Amino acid sequence: MPKRINHIFKENIGFTKLLEAYNKCKKNKRFKKQVIEFEMKLESNLIQIGKELLNDTYTFSEYFEFTIYEPKERKIKTLNYRDRVVQTWYVENFLKPYFKPNFINDSYACIEGKGTHKAVEQTQIYLQKADRKYKEVWVLKCDIKKFFFNIDREILFNLLKSKIKDKYFLEFSKKIIFYDTEKVGIPIGNYTSQYYANIYMTKLDKYIKENLKVCYYTRYMDDFVLILESKEKAKETLEKIKLFLNEKLKLELNSKTAYFKQNQGINYCGFRIWKTHRLLREQSKKKMKRKLKNFEKLYKKGKIELPYITACINSWKGHAKHANSFHLVNKLLDEFVLKK
Repeated sequence: MPKRINHIFKENIGFTKLLEAYNKCKKNKRFKKQVIEFEMKLESNLIQIGKELLNDTYTFSEYFEFTIYEPKERKIKTLNYRDRVVQTWYVENFLKPYFKPNFINDSYACIEGKGTHKAVEQTQIYLQKADRKYKEVWVLKCDIKKFFFNIDREILFNLLKSKIKDKYFLEFSKKIIFYDTEKVGIPIGNYTSQYYANIYMTKLDKYIKENLKVCYYTRYMDDFVLILESKEKAKETLEKIKLFLNEKLKLELNSKTAYFKQNQGINYCGFRIWKTHRLLREQSKKKMKRKLKNFEKLYKKGKIELPYITACINSWKGHAKHANSFHLVNKLLDEFVLKK
């Protein structure tokens, strides 16, 4: 068994480390009220945080909760800005250095240099490879049922403990993981939750790659794809994954989970993927059509500025360019007319 890591928590408490976390945390949030208020007393705020971390007196604030409806309805929990700086410090100094190296290459969520587009590209490459290797190609597409809300906190904590034995790190981790009296669930919206989720699912990744010997596998958070050589293999693999998830991670697959022939295309990370081409999902096209119509109305009433509209359109075009969508983009933008 690998030697567990010790004496890392207090050694990473210092003004420079906290300043680095603050600078990372403030990106794209510079003019928000909490950021400005924190920055006005930046030095004293960081010094005070450092003292509380060293004395083991740091406490997190109550969560602010709200609901989003795109791409689906979800409850988001977020902390105040001071706590987010501390969580960024925690992720950058402990979760990334000690747990990220253990992630498999084909895990794509919340990792620098990866993301949805890389996941989609690699999945298409695997389809092409499987098509050359197998007589038939079957896809097993899996999705975890209410993933973040069903993560078992004890299992998660034990995964941290199996790697690191520093008592100060573990006690601080408890403050983040066991933030209320519930036994399951971590909040969507925390920077820590993104990495906790990957740490949790790495156990499944290793099982699929090392025990089930699946070559063609990609995962984006709780959404994952296996490309297999037959219907029988897909069915057998699905049953083994269900059992593993239930016994080792206390998770279940949702009703979207299915296996099918490759010619149906894979609905994954915002795209429909075939071995020869990729298309945007219908949901993405409909959402952009609605947004453009809304822009026209708001611009006519003087309630929205042109630079904001341009930024939104360019962002969507950047996403769409990863699909065979040249004619679709031109058609939508040709029909888009702004009038005062």
